[in-house]
Amino acid sequence: MKIDYLERILTARVYDVAIETPLERAPNLSARLNNTLLLKREDMQPVFSFKLRGAYNKMSRLPAAALARGVIAASAGNHAQGVALAAQKLKCNATIVMPVTTPQIKVTAVAGRGAKVVLHGDTYDEAYAHSVKLARSQRLTFVHPYDDPDVIAGQGTIAMEILRQTRRDIDAIFVAIGGGGLISGIASYVKRLRPNIKIIGVEPFDADAMYRSLKAGRRVKLDHVGLFADGVAVRQVGVEPFRICRELVDEVIRVDTAAICAAIKDVFEDTRAVLEPAGALAIAGAKAWVERKGVRGKTLVAVACGANMNFDRLRFVAEEAELGEKREAVLAVTIPETPGSFRKFCTLLGPRSVTEFNYRYGDARKAHVFVGVQVHNSAETARLVRALKRNGLQTLDFSDNEVAKSHVRHMVGGHAPGARHEILYRFEFPERPGALMKFLNSMRHGWNISLFHYRNHGADYGRVLVGMQVPPGDKAAFSADYGRVLVGMQVPPGDKAAFKAFLAKLGYPYSDETRNPAYRLFLA
Repeated sequence: MKIDYLERILTARVYDVAIETPLERAPNLSARLNNTLLLKREDMQPVFSFKLRGAYNKMSRLPAAALARGVIAASAGNHAQGVALAAQKLKCNATIVMPVTTPQIKVTAVAGRGAKVVLHGDTYDEAYAHSVKLARSQRLTFVHPYDDPDVIAGQGTIAMEILRQTRRDIDAIFVAIGGGGLISGIASYVKRLRPNIKIIGVEPFDADAMYRSLKAGRRVKLDHVGLFADGVAVRQVGVEPFRICRELVDEVIRVDTAAICAAIKDVFEDTRAVLEPAGALAIAGAKAWVERKGVRGKTLVAVACGANMNFDRLRFVAEEAELGEKREAVLAVTIPETPGSFRKFCTLLGPRSVTEFNYRYGDARKAHVFVGVQVHNSAETARLVRALKRNGLQTLDFSDNEVAKSHVRHMVGGHAPGARHEILYRFEFPERPGALMKFLNSMRHGWNISLFHYRNHGADYGRVLVGMQVPPGDKAAFSADYGRVLVGMQVPPGDKAAFKAFLAKLGYPYSDETRNPAYRLFLA
């Protein structure tokens, strides 16, 4: 039997714990986009996200006997806080299974509301599987974060508020997608009353389960998900959300980490609120959609769905935001080692602010300079590169070069003539104790690390660059490209098979960066 979500949303019980959040115009963003962008401020809820709506609507409808036994949920944090608050209000026990990668601020918030926290697994899916086992063994009621009609209806009350809060003709509503519960509730309400409004989902490129599922016509399970936007790090969308999205969602677009960080900064500049990555997804999607479509004068709504941000991530966000907005150019410039050449180079940079400058004497003929420069957009970067080249300065634009941005800029200091046969890899280390020791213990005795760079960015995984000295003929082939660790190693002849086995045993995603121009120019 088809569910009448309009009726369920209209009768949803959410306001015992939730507030009607404001729908606010973002003045700076609206001016830049040449459209009116309205932010639905779900970050202002008591648990700083929308999740308490669905959790409370589900739990408030449970029989008294089920509440007495208690509830259990699996969550990266925001659903957990919603369940914990609902349990506190309904006076029942709650157990929350959370991935070990969950930001500490969310773990603390859940425990602070009286829920029992169990940390298990690296991803939501691992936490979910463990919670299902506990639910069976302890006879607890499982409160699903997205694949439940009552949860979907609770989230749908956001749409009810949006349509009530503005008299403008809304052209599109942008909604973050994790498992699909939020967008399903919003689409179910809006498409019944205002079917002309576009409902557009937004996902990260590295957690795009709904995008791939809609394209394939079936639910696709991802092999890996990126954890930066941990609130939407779901490998497979729900059955009911997928059914609803196939019928009602107009489009799903994807954005990268830099775009998410830029959106966090944009919202801060307009509201002084700091959204979490998943909370800023809809804003990043709205910006990308406007740029792609070239629309002007439209009224757009973006759901700012969460603000449970770990403070130590802010450095990473600040660095990536400038790159996401193309407001920093990262360049490698070769200048002659002659008097006056450095002055000429600085003159060509003009009045632009220099964000970073790295130089080390190399030889008597030429010098390689690594420089970061503030620009307004990518077009200005292109003009600067052309101007430098016209004046005889060999220039490479590394603004989109991951190795240059994350590692080389912190390592410029000269080449290593003694590191013969060096090869370079980026690895993705999980950001937790023991990850480095696992890497080192997996190495074969006698292999030499010739380069290693790691810097804590406050992100979900460690960015590590590794150089390895491997004699000719012993270089293993690689295919994945998720790296954040850069490593150089020396591996004796005849160890090719052992080296491949080392990579397989390690299990960390990796990428061969030996031919990366940033590495070859400054470090090789």
